[in-house]
Amino acid sequence: MRGSHLVAVCLGLLTAAHLGCAPGDERARAAGGPGDPACACAPAQVVDPTLLAFLSRARAAHHAADVALGAGDRAAALRALEGIIAAPRPPGAPPEVAEVTADTYARLAELRSEAGEFDAATRDIDAGLRLATAPSHYQGHLYEVAGVVEERRAKALEAKGDREAAAQARARAVGLLERAISIQDQVITEALKGPGEKPR
Repeated sequence: MRGSHLVAVCLGLLTAAHLGCAPGDERARAAGGPGDPACACAPAQVVDPTLLAFLSRARAAHHAADVALGAGDRAAALRALEGIIAAPRPPGAPPEVAEVTADTYARLAELRSEAGEFDAATRDIDAGLRLATAPSHYQGHLYEVAGVVEERRAKALEAKGDREAAAQARARAVGLLERAISIQDQVITEALKGPGEKPR
């Protein structure tokens, strides 16, 4: 369900931008009126309705995948998520589209690796990383899932008696998870820097 949560967050931020308020300021606007200092709102920003439609469609698809998984229909869940990948994209390549799509690839990889489709899961990870090219939560999450894929691959190989290949997969898992940790540490460090603070 984390994919649908991500889309909900994106929709919430865009709605706040559309109102001209920072997230969480909408109630202050309603309570104090347009000129109330409790809501130091910028002029209303125009939000592309096609972007809102894309994000809403993606959220519905993630919910559909949740329902399918609850019914034990993995194939239907995969079809719902693949529909996000194949859907028409808003013009101008808004960053929210890349983020939601990359996160959808991560979820696809998780589902495929649960079914033992490790190579297909790796292809999903690679496709997601082509969208999440800079250090971000989304890039870090893709590397996290890549590590989980290799961990599951190692267990499957171990069960088949291929200990050497299993050891190699475990080593890849450790390297990928360490990279995920490094990326998320970088994201957190950047977020904690004060305004105007120079990188060390």
